[in-house]
Amino acid sequence: MNPTVLNLELARSKMIEQQIRPWDVLDPQVLELLRDIHREDFLPEHHQHLAFVDMEVPLPEHQVMLAPKIEARLLQELNLKSDDQVLEIGTGSGFMAALLSRLSAAVVSVEKYPSLKALAEFNLAKAGISNVTVAQGNGLLPDSPWSQKTFDAIVLSGAVERIPEFLIQCLSAQGRLVAIVGTAPIMQAQLIERVTAASGSRSLRTTTLFETLTLALEDAPKISHFRF
Repeated sequence: MNPTVLNLELARSKMIEQQIRPWDVLDPQVLELLRDIHREDFLPEHHQHLAFVDMEVPLPEHQVMLAPKIEARLLQELNLKSDDQVLEIGTGSGFMAALLSRLSAAVVSVEKYPSLKALAEFNLAKAGISNVTVAQGNGLLPDSPWSQKTFDAIVLSGAVERIPEFLIQCLSAQGRLVAIVGTAPIMQAQLIERVTAASGSRSLRTTTLFETLTLALEDAPKISHFRF
């Protein structure tokens, strides 16, 4: 094996064993995906050496790729099924969309910046992934085309102070949504699920997964802190 390839595979293995497994990411499908889809191929060339480091990696337009363990944990918590329709807000380089695509039927990923949309589409095509549609626009607008559809899983690849209500309304009967919610220095990853009781009644269940910090999605809705 080429020494460069060998070094990459060693670094990938260490990332999985030393960063991702200790974060309770134990789903065999998720772990296999992290071996199969090469994270470094979704980064600008001058940042590829950071692909396996436990940190957020800079992207164009002052955006970031989430740390490996964060992406892996969010992916695992969605518990995707092969027939799921998925929505991602914040495409970035396309890596999370690539992971989502391998465990679901189709992914709509929304990116604000045209340059990142083009980068993600290039990366996804290079990886041979054809079931991801990258849409350009503000994914947090309630009157967007995707807001009129229903999804089985939704992921926000960036933080919001609060989750827009319309996204929760987009969840299917058994839908799941993962997002990082809050403002620095206190942010929490949350899982929101639609659940159906034995009686047939439906409700929302929110589970706090872990605390973290990341870049907020631009144009995210704010919570008013004024008191009257």
